[in-house]
Amino acid sequence: MDALRLGGHAVELGSDFRSFEGDGNKTRQALIRDEGCAVAKRLVAQWLDGAQQERPELWFTYHLYYKAPDWIGPRVSQALGIPYVVAEASYAARRAGGPWALGHTAARDAIQAANLLLCPTHEDMAGLEQVAAAQTRVLRLPPFLDPAPYRAAARSRDAQRASLSGAHGLPVHEPWLVVVAMMRSGDKLASYRLLAQALARLADVAWQILVVGDGSARAEIQAFLEHAAPRRTHFLGECDSDELAAIYAASDICIWPSVNEAYGMAMLEAQAAGIPVVACAVRGVPDVVCDGRTGLLAAPGDAAGLADLARELINDPARRTAMGQAAAQFVAGERSTGEAARQLNRAFADLQAHMPATAPLGSGTPA
Repeated sequence: MDALRLGGHAVELGSDFRSFEGDGNKTRQALIRDEGCAVAKRLVAQWLDGAQQERPELWFTYHLYYKAPDWIGPRVSQALGIPYVVAEASYAARRAGGPWALGHTAARDAIQAANLLLCPTHEDMAGLEQVAAAQTRVLRLPPFLDPAPYRAAARSRDAQRASLSGAHGLPVHEPWLVVVAMMRSGDKLASYRLLAQALARLADVAWQILVVGDGSARAEIQAFLEHAAPRRTHFLGECDSDELAAIYAASDICIWPSVNEAYGMAMLEAQAAGIPVVACAVRGVPDVVCDGRTGLLAAPGDAAGLADLARELINDPARRTAMGQAAAQFVAGERSTGEAARQLNRAFADLQAHMPATAPLGSGTPA
């Protein structure tokens, strides 16, 4: 919404309705569908009964998939004759016929009803192009953020580093690795396990690691990380955005194995603060880390490769400084909210050029 507003658009939250159903309960899914359709009907009636200038010019839905399909956007868009745009849609053919078959079908229908699909990664684009309707435009909108707080933190790096050193007993003369991730079962736990394997291979070089995050698997994660890197691992728990910016800026390398990671906003945040990333080239990670320019990427699941790349940057302060500078420039120039606003406006202009005559998509209201 920030990017849309920055692009000159008036943005109204159409509804706070949530369609997510995580248990595969078909009865619950049907009730959610009925509720969503009722919301769509009320919105359409409200806008059709009101003044023309109060109606939205475009409907924008963020992140629909089989567990959280869009029951509102396609219906409102069709009834009002306005474009339907979806960002970060996901389609999984294997979900057809399973416990989320209703949501799967609805997600597919919404994707095919969309006039424009905006995808954060090349992987997403390839998947959606296979199911999207012929008239649907599929464009890439990479992950983005506001780099300002991270730039501000980077300007006071020395002070941030001194503060963290005093609070956690960190030697300032050693490189600091940082990882930021929730501590829960599944892919996150698998990533932490792979991280521990990589860290155990780095016992012969000097470094410390800051671990930011919390969750149900914390005790297990803390145990195996401390075993892999005794007296080097510092757990900071869950931190707010201001604290995170300071922690990134005070660190030297962001490291994360990224098991089944869609793309990883933490890696983008780290780069915004001016530090390079060492990760695995999984799914959308190459869309947020420029291998060899803003970070180094190992093969998926390769703990030894991850350790080798981390070792390269630990032992080469000049290279990691240069990569960190390139990372900050990359985010500011190519992954900022301002750049996203420009890309959205270009996408809307392109959409308008390829649609039947409608009201112009200018500075009106996307819902």
